[in-house]
Amino acid sequence: MHEPAFWYRPSSWVSLLLTPLGAIYGLVAGWRLQREGFDAGIPVLCVGNYHVGGAGKTPTVLALTRVLRDIGETPVVLSRGYGGRLHGPVSVDPGRHAAGDVGDEPLMLARTVPVVVARDRVAGVALARSQGATVILMDDGFQNPAIAKDASLIVIDNGRGLGNGRVFPAGPLRAPLPPQLDLTDALIVVGEGAAAATVAAAVAARGKPVLSAHLRADDVSLASLRGKRVLAFAGIGDPARFFRTLRASGIEVVGERAFADHHPLSQNEIEALIAGAKRDGLTLVTTEKDLARLRTGGGLPVWARDIVPFAVTLEFDDAAGLRKFVSDRLFKARDNRFRCRN
Repeated sequence: MHEPAFWYRPSSWVSLLLTPLGAIYGLVAGWRLQREGFDAGIPVLCVGNYHVGGAGKTPTVLALTRVLRDIGETPVVLSRGYGGRLHGPVSVDPGRHAAGDVGDEPLMLARTVPVVVARDRVAGVALARSQGATVILMDDGFQNPAIAKDASLIVIDNGRGLGNGRVFPAGPLRAPLPPQLDLTDALIVVGEGAAAATVAAAVAARGKPVLSAHLRADDVSLASLRGKRVLAFAGIGDPARFFRTLRASGIEVVGERAFADHHPLSQNEIEALIAGAKRDGLTLVTTEKDLARLRTGGGLPVWARDIVPFAVTLEFDDAAGLRKFVSDRLFKARDNRFRCRN
């Protein structure tokens, strides 16, 4: 879906009109946040956000995967598989599945880390454990009470913040902010700006860590685009962030085309973009997530092979602080389970 513009306006009559619906939605969502979840038997780290739309969860999951592997853990990602037709539980196979089967984010992640897609998250936990997981990384699901979390790491974009701060549909929040803040174990602030300052202060006041991070362009991607003029397109939660990242990396972006998040790109749409880029002497570039939606059987169809992917990595300003937080949480989770058994 395209996010309504009024979500990011300080005052809007549409938002005010929808506020009563937001209050009802918020009551239900706030109640669900307090429910007890199923104990997975192994540590569960959840990567989520407070609001609808993109903030950088997928790069965060990949960054945590690297940290976990560095300290000797075997992470498996658990995802609902938004946009996919399979209910699961199923282990994502990039050589066999397409985004229409399991969703674009799981398909992209599965090229780096084992991923289980399951609408029934408890069943997904069982499959992840059968694959030798020592830690489950939940991609989204912060507001879903099905699985008990040992740590919830919330991602927020420092350029966007939380918009008007109202609950869906009056604003982008998935639940009222105070109970979400209470359940936050660490806040990850991505990018430049000051839109997340108030939230960061509220999390810090609760004695929880606030970690700053930024997206760094992959060297191979930069080399493939150096000196070229590009037409960029994206169907992610915040396409503008992708376009900003390109420009901040020194790429000359001549044209932009934004689609709704998870938009199922058709062959006609791609061919039109390619034709437009060729007409103007531009290189067509997109995100890895968008490219994942075009893959079939692990590869790209012939009509999509002129597209250049722009890969990014999330880097933390205090990498040692993130590592310590993760290690401490895993130790505490295992110690608590040991004490309960004895």
